[in-house]
Amino acid sequence: MMKEEQTLKNIVLIKKAYRGFNNREIDAVLSLMHQDIHWPKAFEGGYVIGHEAVRDYWTRQWSEINPKVEPTAITERPDGKVEVEVFQLVKDLSGNILFDGKVKHVYVINNGLLQQMDIELT
Repeated sequence: MMKEEQTLKNIVLIKKAYRGFNNREIDAVLSLMHQDIHWPKAFEGGYVIGHEAVRDYWTRQWSEINPKVEPTAITERPDGKVEVEVFQLVKDLSGNILFDGKVKHVYVINNGLLQQMDIELT
């Protein structure tokens, strides 16, 4: 597969994942992830590993906060990881803003599926 074609597939994958996350469509997003996905626990540190752990983490997270995450730039790094600059707005359930700004999400994509995500503050 040509590099440009792979890059386009990665962009489509990333956009689907964020749309699913923002719409709270857990199963749709999990279908884009490897079984052994390593997903960061943003406000707690560490990772959850695997589909059920991600499902549990998001379900708990959304019972406490209301995050909305919009990708603003998607680029491939020299090491093959995909960097997504995102605008992130996190509110508590009463509507108070907890975080409003940009962060970087860095993905390892393997065989067309998300395998790991890391968060870097910009």
